[in-house]
Amino acid sequence: MTIKQIAEQAGVSVASVSNVINGNFHKVSDETRKKIERIIRETDYRPNVAARSLSTRQSRIISLVIPNIGAYFTFNSNPYYADLIAEMEKYVRARDYCLMLRCVERCRDIVPVLSSWNVDGALFAGVSADEIRAVRQNLPCPAVFIDAYCDDGSAACVGIDDYRGGYLSAQHLLNKGHRRIAFAAPQFGSEGVIWERFCGFRDACAAQGVTLTDADIFAVDTVESNSIIAGNDIALSARQFTAVGVMSDLSACGIMQGLRQCGKRVPDDISVIGFDNLSICSLATPKLTTVSQDIEAKAARAGDLLFAMMEGKPQTGCEKIAVKLIERDSVAAV
Repeated sequence: MTIKQIAEQAGVSVASVSNVINGNFHKVSDETRKKIERIIRETDYRPNVAARSLSTRQSRIISLVIPNIGAYFTFNSNPYYADLIAEMEKYVRARDYCLMLRCVERCRDIVPVLSSWNVDGALFAGVSADEIRAVRQNLPCPAVFIDAYCDDGSAACVGIDDYRGGYLSAQHLLNKGHRRIAFAAPQFGSEGVIWERFCGFRDACAAQGVTLTDADIFAVDTVESNSIIAGNDIALSARQFTAVGVMSDLSACGIMQGLRQCGKRVPDDISVIGFDNLSICSLATPKLTTVSQDIEAKAARAGDLLFAMMEGKPQTGCEKIAVKLIERDSVAAV
């Protein structure tokens, strides 16, 4: 069954059938629309998506690019990315688009692929400022950057209040009487998500007379074995830490395991606070105190900005979703 055959059977023009298929109902009468829709149902007609893409110059594909994927890491090994992907797919599907997921080590390398697929828009997660500039210079479609900071404000970025999150993390430990505090996070430079969280953590400590030194900072990623080793190092440190602020729930769970391997009890000997409020927080032993971010709200806002750009409405600047502290069982008073 073709559009031409549907038109002949309905006694209408091919343009009328095309308008109904593409949702342009204002261009046809209700009677004509119902007649065409009935024939489509009865014949089980399925439009040729590739042909429609060529004629409309729209693929109805939105790409989500997850960066920093190395040989040892896949996106589904980190529950945060799994949650983000799920929320973005739900948002895009609700607007009758398809989500195309790509995992790359460098975001700029994916631009030719997205161009060849003629994607209508792209979402990039965790991109550095340099990568943002490189992508924007070469990508022909609108793009929104999630969990990213653009230093000149020329790109559309959506994230959370990372500085506030880091501040809340340290403040909670300090208010519980802790003064020998460690900070654990992926290695960071002078910009980006982890830098913002570190600045908030450091400033909260300074506000209560606690200086965070290089010896108090531990590099840790989301690989379980690396997190366990960091937990060992914190437990055996001569600085005798009583608490550690970890900038990832997944890493926090690994650190707690490493602490236990060295005979440290959480929170009796060392308190631990995480970041993200993923589902694993309630499954951990003890249940993990953490800084919560609203991944659903972040995904929805990124989608709103992208679709606005696709409609010809320019969007720039960095928007931040609020965070809050979720208190459970992994932090105790000194």
